[in-house]
Amino acid sequence: MSKFPLTVVGAEKLRVELQHLKSVERPAVIQAIAEARAQGDLSENAEYDAARERQGFVEGRIAELETKLANAQVIDPRLLDADG
Repeated sequence: MSKFPLTVVGAEKLRVELQHLKSVERPAVIQAIAEARAQGDLSENAEYDAARERQGFVEGRIAELETKLANAQVIDPRLLDADG
């Protein structure tokens, strides 16, 4: 996989979002799934379906951010040649 340019500020924003997803969003989704399971029949449980959908989004975003950060080439735009 090729590297892609990312500013220092941009990389830090992605790291902050990744940390938030892992430490806040993921546990909240797990709790929501547990609460929905406690309600009984999962085949007719809209809360369970919504929580599972949210879990898919969160896990997908975590994977995307980890890939971006692993393949990022952190650059300083002030050091680039700005001739066009």
